[in-house]
Amino acid sequence: MGTLRPWARYGLLVVAHLLALGLGAAVLQALEGPPALQLQANLRAELATFQAEYRACLPPRALEELLGTALAAQAHGVSSLGNGSQARNWDLPSALLFTASLLTTTGYGHMAPLLADGKAFCVVYTALGLPASLALVAALRHCLLPLLSHPGAWVAIHWQLTPATAALLQASGLGLLVAGIFVLLPALVLWGLQGDCSLLEAIYFCFSSLSTIGLGDLLPGRDHGLHPVLYYLGQFALLGYLLLGLLAMLLTVEMFLELPQVRAMVKFFRSRGPLNAEDEGGILGQDELALSTLPPSAAAPERAPAC
Repeated sequence: MGTLRPWARYGLLVVAHLLALGLGAAVLQALEGPPALQLQANLRAELATFQAEYRACLPPRALEELLGTALAAQAHGVSSLGNGSQARNWDLPSALLFTASLLTTTGYGHMAPLLADGKAFCVVYTALGLPASLALVAALRHCLLPLLSHPGAWVAIHWQLTPATAALLQASGLGLLVAGIFVLLPALVLWGLQGDCSLLEAIYFCFSSLSTIGLGDLLPGRDHGLHPVLYYLGQFALLGYLLLGLLAMLLTVEMFLELPQVRAMVKFFRSRGPLNAEDEGGILGQDELALSTLPPSAAAPERAPAC
């Protein structure tokens, strides 16, 4: 592998990525294809039964036109099912959640602009707001990463670990902490409050939100006839969870990307040219991340004079 040229290494990486995409598509096709076909067959049977029962009262194709109108409205987050007085579209909490989904690139898809003006505003707003959000995340990362390195520094000194081992242990600990606080704990709360979803679905929603996938097939508090106070509190809680959880997830990913083991893997796909000062500093800098925040007296114990 070490004798491969850079273009061959990049080609190997692209082929591996395409194979991973194909494997994922094949597994999903095998798992989700039959249930989707069965659901489609059940829907067609229900429509046929309904039309056969009420054919005398329905004009031709009237039901199809009504369903098409309802589905088109549903695609923009507008629904008239249930009690119409409880339908909430573009109120303050839902609008805040929509803008947060834009700036965090989550994009739940539960709402969409209806007018051309709204779509144009979304383009301009996201084009200006996304770089500002990235700058904010970078500033918070610069402030929080040194603070997060203190526990790893203490462990490295107390257990006399190598910098690389201490960095790996620190990143793993942060990953488990984020998974527990921002994935498992909110999923348990969601599972307890929303009775129509399983624990697996709750974990699936939390992970898809924090990974900015945001499929939007499950969104807490929608179409459940909640009390207005609970609805507003839930929407604001989801907004705060999305912002804080995404920051925690990005910090965790950043810490893993800076591990010496990951840097060595990335370096494998680079050219075979000599390392410059920036490369050496980047690799060695994270090796000493756990020790860099301590005072020199603690980070480097005083050695006994040589005999």
